[in-house]
Amino acid sequence: MAGEPTSRERMLKSIRKGLIEKKDNPYPELEPSPLYFPLEDSLDLVFAEELTRVKGEFIFCESEQHFIQNFQALLEEKGWREVRVWETGLKKILDRNKISYNSDLKNLEPAEAGFTLCEALIARNGSILMSTGQESGRGLMILPTVHIVLAFQSQLVQDLKDGFSLLRKKYPEEIPSSIVCITGPSRTADIEKTLVLGAHGPKSLIVFLLEEV
Repeated sequence: MAGEPTSRERMLKSIRKGLIEKKDNPYPELEPSPLYFPLEDSLDLVFAEELTRVKGEFIFCESEQHFIQNFQALLEEKGWREVRVWETGLKKILDRNKISYNSDLKNLEPAEAGFTLCEALIARNGSILMSTGQESGRGLMILPTVHIVLAFQSQLVQDLKDGFSLLRKKYPEEIPSSIVCITGPSRTADIEKTLVLGAHGPKSLIVFLLEEV
């Protein structure tokens, strides 16, 4: 004779029953509320404010010429001689404006800055969405001391779900195996609760936002 069902079996039976039986909404008068409040300012302004709040730097560029002027000024200000660039689209922009860079795929140790494109900019939290589908992979956003990002206006979206929509359109066959959401420079406060930038990656993050070229 079978023994009495255990508490675990009774619980599983109750769960199965609940999944099978459909019940009416006990609160039909309540409407689902949105997860976030609507943004009150433009996406570029919200992104700039949020990025700055997490210690990132934002530079808006009205044209490619304006971007080149700002980028050259940044190179002169920082005195950088070793900026690593791997992505074809970014190299084309720099090449036609006669801006020098290093495209060596090996030995990132001497690189003072890694310069990449991105998948999207998330205005709500000032984040940069990147993936292994990009030619830059993961190396340039992790190993150099400074990570520079060039993004376009069409990549600026409100929320993370909108960023994933861009990814699905760009990679209709297969989504990249690794998707990274970067919010500000690498940081930690593990040691005596003191914030330290650059603990596990770049200590500086600079984003250029450019109109389409």
